[in-house]
Amino acid sequence: METPAYLTMLPQQLIDFLPCLTPPEWVEAALGNERLLMIDHAQCEKKAASTAMNLMFRYTDRTELLTKMSQLAREELLHFEQVVELMRERGIAYEHLSASRYAEGLRAHVRTNEPGRLIDILIVGGLIEARSCERFAALIPHLDEGLAKFYRTLVRSEGRHFEDYIALAEQYAEEHGLGSIAERIAFFCARERELIEGPDDEFRFHSGIPRSA
Repeated sequence: METPAYLTMLPQQLIDFLPCLTPPEWVEAALGNERLLMIDHAQCEKKAASTAMNLMFRYTDRTELLTKMSQLAREELLHFEQVVELMRERGIAYEHLSASRYAEGLRAHVRTNEPGRLIDILIVGGLIEARSCERFAALIPHLDEGLAKFYRTLVRSEGRHFEDYIALAEQYAEEHGLGSIAERIAFFCARERELIEGPDDEFRFHSGIPRSA
């Protein structure tokens, strides 16, 4: 199978991390649902900021996490503002959408005891950021120049967020003498692949293959 050209926009580490590429059926659905795509994208940015803030409030004794999550929250809120402004320019009203099954489908497997809980949350955060980055890149070749330019900037920042999440997970696993997190990453990647390649009843930024496809 020919390698998609959009992968040249992504760091090899991120490509190797993800268990699969976004199905072309999702890209096709996204291009036909700009309104839903942008509204849910805005919600995803807001949720990403909230996740970072929640980690800051729960793990107040971890300096590296506080610094990284503070930076991430600010960036995600800026992205939220930028998406909402682009929506305004395109006549798209921001409104509430029901969440996709994606994030909760991953978080359902997070361990409840520490330090496993924190490590799993960080792995899930890294996976969500990596998938977001890959989806932006997959869309860019098909978008108008204004939206494509904005998404190019997001590819860089989301890629950095992915690296930060995984680096923190590796650091805390090492601190607690737990060794490699590769097995845990593989577990969550398997669940993520099921969500991305499985059928989905509704289109969202992180949804699977639309049932109508």
